[in-house]
Amino acid sequence: MVSANQLDFDNKSLSMLDDEGIVELIHRGNSQALDYLIHKYRNFVRAKARTYFLIGADKEDIIQEGMIGLYKAVRDYDGDKLSSFKAFAELCVTRQIITAIKTATRQKHIPLNSYVSLDKPIYDEETDRTLLDVIAGSKAIDPQELLVNREKYGDMEIKLSELLSELEKKVLHLYLDGRTYQEISVELKRHVKSIDNALQRVKRKLEQLMEGSEVSQ
Repeated sequence: MVSANQLDFDNKSLSMLDDEGIVELIHRGNSQALDYLIHKYRNFVRAKARTYFLIGADKEDIIQEGMIGLYKAVRDYDGDKLSSFKAFAELCVTRQIITAIKTATRQKHIPLNSYVSLDKPIYDEETDRTLLDVIAGSKAIDPQELLVNREKYGDMEIKLSELLSELEKKVLHLYLDGRTYQEISVELKRHVKSIDNALQRVKRKLEQLMEGSEVSQ
């Protein structure tokens, strides 16, 4: 009997399978399927990792933690579970990053006063993820508490989608998809400085919403 690892799967044939089918191949020992899935989700992990900021943290370190979370998702995913692999992977990646941030802050004795988490925008019809959570200011807040209580920010998602201009929505969407400022600039035919300004306005509005203050346009 030929093992799954011995079968010749090219990217085209793997692309015809859903993620759950690819994970099943990986569990049967197919290293080519593993390479394909890791490559497929690399930008997803980078986009998730770049939504977390912490003073003194290296961006690549956070991305690496995200990749560790992805490997754990591949290892632990059970096809009989109700959740899709993508949803499970997002959970594992986020959990790994937050655990790493909590560990780093404990070791460095730094309050989480610069911790920022942005999630997929509500206006993206292809996702059912919540829009974002932002923690700013001097108050130290446990990231785990943020995840547990994120339901409280439901109306904030709607408010923010109403407050953002079309440009700000497009910039945020592309940014969270892992695009660089330069790539966003080219796609939207705007100067890089305009892209940066738009993203700064988005972050400011998020912080103001979290603080319950009136948001300036």
